[in-house]
Order: sequence, then C-alpha cells, then structure tokens
Amino acid sequence: MSFTRRAAFTLPVGLYATAAFAAPKKPVTPATPALERWGLHEISLKGPDTGNPFLDVDLSADFTDGAEVVRVPGFYDGDGNYCIRFSPPKTGTWRWVTRSNIKALDGQTGQAEALAPSKNNHGPVKVTLDGYHFTYADGTPFRQIGTTCYAWAQQSDARCAQTIQTLTGSPYNKLRMCVFPNVAAEPIHPFVQTGTGDRDWDGTRFNPAYFRRFESRVKSLLDIGVEADIIIFHPYDEKRGFSDQNRVHDERYLRYLIARLSAFRNVWWSAANEYDDIKTKSMADWDHILELLHSEDPHHRLRSIHNIKVLYDNNKPWITHASVQNGTAVLDDRTAETYRSVWKKPVIFDEVCYEGDIALRWGNLSGQEMVMRFWHGHIAGTYVGHSETYTPNKSGADGSWLGKGGTMLGTSTPRLAFLKKVMEDGPAPGIDPIDKWWERHIAGKEGRYYLRYFGDQAPAEWAVDLPRNGLKGGEQFRVEVLDTWNMTVTPVEGVFTVQKKDNYNFHDPARPTITLPGNKWMAVRITRV
Repeated sequence: MSFTRRAAFTLPVGLYATAAFAAPKKPVTPATPALERWGLHEISLKGPDTGNPFLDVDLSADFTDGAEVVRVPGFYDGDGNYCIRFSPPKTGTWRWVTRSNIKALDGQTGQAEALAPSKNNHGPVKVTLDGYHFTYADGTPFRQIGTTCYAWAQQSDARCAQTIQTLTGSPYNKLRMCVFPNVAAEPIHPFVQTGTGDRDWDGTRFNPAYFRRFESRVKSLLDIGVEADIIIFHPYDEKRGFSDQNRVHDERYLRYLIARLSAFRNVWWSAANEYDDIKTKSMADWDHILELLHSEDPHHRLRSIHNIKVLYDNNKPWITHASVQNGTAVLDDRTAETYRSVWKKPVIFDEVCYEGDIALRWGNLSGQEMVMRFWHGHIAGTYVGHSETYTPNKSGADGSWLGKGGTMLGTSTPRLAFLKKVMEDGPAPGIDPIDKWWERHIAGKEGRYYLRYFGDQAPAEWAVDLPRNGLKGGEQFRVEVLDTWNMTVTPVEGVFTVQKKDNYNFHDPARPTITLPGNKWMAVRITRV
C-alpha cells in the first residue's frame, strides 16, 4: 500500500500547519465519537483487497480543529480493511476528510470530539524547554527509569502477560523493545512468506497479524503507564536480513510503522539498536531514516539511535535525545555529564552493561554495580537504563529478562524504586550538576536543593560545603543521609544556617561536617527550609 509515497498536497505529511480545510465531498457523520485528548481515534474503511494494496493504494486524512490541519497517513490492515489513526493534540472538535487515489476511500468525512484527559493520561513525553530533561505534554515531569526487553513482544501471550505483571510492580516507566524478531517464541514474521528459505519473504507485503500483535503489546504498556521505546532495526538476525533491506523498502517499512503506531501516545522511536553493527547501512542511510521519522510522523514522537562502538552525532536536528551504550561513562558523574554538555540534549545511557551472572562481560554486573551507575547518572543530570541476564536458577525461573521478559531475578529493582522516589521528591523537571567543572559530585538546584552521592567510597564524615552560586548567607537547610542500598533516609538533627566560607563555598561554621556511617552506597540530601 503506498501510504508510503508522499502525495503532492499543499500540506506535507506529518506537519502541523494553519490552512483552510477543504470542503468535504460527503456530509459529516452525525454521530461524533468522543475520546480523551492524546487518546487514539481510529477511522476504519473498506477498500480493495486485490493486487497489492500495500503498493497500489494511497490513503491519508486531514484533521482540523479550525485552527490547524494535521495530515495523518493510513495503512492497510488486510482483508480489505484500511485504517487511519489520529491522536488529538488539543481538546475540541476535530473534523476529518480522507484523501486517496481509490474512489471508495477518497472524500470520506467525519469528526471526533477530544475531551479533557483522564487522571492518568498526561499526554506524550516531550523534551523540556531547558533541553536536558523530559516532561509529559501536560507538564508532569517524566523521570526516566528504563529497562530493556528486546523480544518480549514476540513471545507467547502468557509470557507477555507475565512481563506486564512484572512491570506493573516495578519502577520502570520506559521499555526498549524490537519490532523485528530477535528471540521469537512463535513462527510469525513481519512480512509475507514466499517460500521455506530464511530470506523467502516479500518486502512489499507486510503481515498485518504480526503488527496487530506488536501494537497490542504497545497498548498493554500504555495501559500501565510505560513508554514503548520501539527499536526499528537491529543487527541480530542476519539469516533473515530484515534490517538489510534497501532504502525503498526501508522507507515503506518506516511509513507503515508511523501510520500504525505513532498515534499511541507512549511511542518513542529508536532507529536502531547497535546501529553501527548493521553493516549494510551507511551513515547517510541512518541520517535518512531519522530525517524521515522527523518529517513524516504527524505526532512528532521522540527519536533516538543506539550505538555499540561508534557514537552517532546526536547534535543533528532529527535527534530529540541521546541513547547511548557505554558501561564506563556512568562509573562517575563527571564523565556522564560530558555527554550532556556536548549535545545539549537529554542523555539516556540505555545500556551500561546488565545485572546478571553470565560469563560475558556485558551481562554480569552485581546489583550494587547496576544501582551505582543509575546514581552517578542521576548526579550527572542524565538518565540510565537497566536490564538483567541471569542463568536459570534452581527453581527453574528463566532469567532472560533482557531477551524475552517474564520475571526478574536481580536485586537492583527495589533500589531503583528508591531512587525513583528520591527523583520524584526532588525539583522538577530534574536536577542538574552544580559547579560541574570541579571535583564536586553535587547536583540539584542552586540555593534550593543539593544531592551528593559517594558511590563505592565509604567516608566516615563529610564537610557540608555548598557551592556559592545561589547563596547569599543566612539560608537554612535540612540534611538527610540516604543509604541507597538499604533504602533508608536518616535525618541529621537540627537546621544548618550557611554563611560564606571562602570564595567558592558556603557552610555552617557551627556545624562544618556531618558524620557518615562509613559504608558504601551512601548519599546526602540537603533541602532548603
């Protein structure tokens, strides 16, 4: 179906614009379906099922609230069924008219009423105005605690239900997941099979059943408030070569994904996992893929690309945030912060090695080591991702969360829930490094909130020296000692009243230091009274 070809209309696919809305050819449907703002409105139409509808049919719809027009692509869902999906960015009445090269699909009209969102609908996640953090569209901060589960969507319904149950009781609010099969449990493929060989499939004919199942997994994440970070290509299936198609096939695939999935408000786009290991694509190919996502997604979902060894230039305009694999960058906050300073965008270290017990070096972090990476990333003003790779234990539990989901066996998850609570109790939308070019290891908001993390050091005391910016003298603070592993918060008695100590620091001369327990994994939180 050539929802993949850009039609020669005044409004290019995927852009918002103010324009006169074309008069519909047919009367508007009297019944007006209602949905929430940022919900999903689906138009279902019947059309031809002969030939190759994926190539032969163009379909889109223009939606307008009277102030702007949004052009939304449609897609073929098999058996003569055609769909167009739209997520209204504002409340109000949205009228629509379809555009198609097929008479039965052209000029159809209707409208939908976008109502105020419900309590748990905060809209899609966006980058904050300061450029370093995330927020939902309604202004609620989004404090990322992510995990990776590559092929969970390709597992059995029972296994997927188990994954959702695990996530429901966890701190994780973003899940990285592949479209193409990686360790699939069932013999179903994204394209129509033409023979019995590994590469006997037709890249011009999608398998709607595959994508219906995939989007049902995306919807199940939406229902529990988890963002779906969708990995479009990956290098792990050389036999079938789904990631090795040429540019024309890639464009068709990308546009099909946009049409089917971008109306789900929890969708993020990740162009690839370990993009530099896909040897059949050049840097120009990746630029083209990301630029197409940028220009043709009518809902403007977040966009990134993930590396193995070669960092992508995340300064490029089609990148909204950096998705980085680096196991050492978050061994201290200074290195992690450098990425943020270079790109001036949110940075997520989505892969920092995994908690587990396998022999491979990327999958045997202890729980303490995983949690430490999250805390260093937090002090850097960046974000970190989790996963785990345990061998099956004696009870028979399968530890392959990274590949297939199910249940978790690690010890980091409850400690990451503790960190998430610290993040939520802190300033919105997030904290930033303070006096970052010096040996401070302090983040927060100048004059208001400070957080110091000690990692695997175990000091018995700490000098409460606050960087001078934002302070004049006389400000009062409360101090708490956080045990990030045992998940405790211990207040330090009394109030600290700070005065100038020297050219760079303020402190309370009556209480220049605090006592610490001499254990690893400690932090100090200082909050203005």
